[in-house]
Amino acid sequence: MNVEQVFDSFNQYHVLVIGDVMIDSYLRGSVSRISPEAPVPIISTVKRENRLGGAANVALNIQSLGATPILCGVVGNDNKGKTFDKLLHKRNLITDGIVHSSHRKTTVKTRIISQNQHLLRVDEEESDPVPASITESLLKRISMLLAEYNVNAVIFEDYDKGVITPGLIKEVVALSNEKSIPTLVDPKKRNFMDFNGVTFFKPNFKEFKEGMKIDISKNDKKEIVNAAKKFTEEKNIRMLMITLAEKGLFISADKKHSFIPAKVRNISDVSGAGDTVISVCSLCLAAGLPAETIAHIANLAGGLVCEMPGVVPVDRQRLLEECESNQIFEV
Repeated sequence: MNVEQVFDSFNQYHVLVIGDVMIDSYLRGSVSRISPEAPVPIISTVKRENRLGGAANVALNIQSLGATPILCGVVGNDNKGKTFDKLLHKRNLITDGIVHSSHRKTTVKTRIISQNQHLLRVDEEESDPVPASITESLLKRISMLLAEYNVNAVIFEDYDKGVITPGLIKEVVALSNEKSIPTLVDPKKRNFMDFNGVTFFKPNFKEFKEGMKIDISKNDKKEIVNAAKKFTEEKNIRMLMITLAEKGLFISADKKHSFIPAKVRNISDVSGAGDTVISVCSLCLAAGLPAETIAHIANLAGGLVCEMPGVVPVDRQRLLEECESNQIFEV
């Protein structure tokens, strides 16, 4: 099977995406002077835009690659929650997994941008763990969706906003394992050590160091390998991918490991690259690709979205062309 056939196979997959959903809001304008009130630039607004963000951006990446995402998360019963719902409908995304709560505000990240330069970000959010009643409602929806759809992979997309809790992790992993569905994790610090028995774990290097409470260098490959071996054995994790920014990424699976160097890119914005990487990994894993091949494709995908300003999903056709030009595999 060649790379084009693998990409075609994505069309038949359903991926359950569980995590912290949010709105990525953009305020764009031009700066021509400094404020007389403080040494800060004055931006003249020319455009406001709202996009799906957080775990919802993972869903957009899944959709862009040709598969069907099923998004599960929590938003507030507020105006921003209504805006989020409208964005979901606009993108024709399944809404059955979204819980609305009067006890939470909808998370909004507002980026202020001038001439493609990111000047400031304002976050409106609550990050305490959601109440047990909300977790229970979310679990009921997840169980229903796993029964209703032929789900090929489950992604935990954790932004530390409180939707993913140890109890939810344990229940969903057990449900997924019963159905032989692979589970993938894009972690943050709070729940880092709670993902026992998942299939695929993808922290960035900073998250890995903080989660493991170790101090190692990106240049020390031997220590990275040793730490990865210890972590996967302790947590019963089949595959571990650590993104290393300008150094590329590390992949470990089945007692083998590889370091994949980064491709030279004209970097515009690294926001959302992790969302793209975990999305690509989920579909490649569902397609049965070997770990090193998954890493090569994910490496290319992460680089592609970094060339674009703002948080954007990966372009399937561009990724396919990159895979072909870099002679990524036949299996």
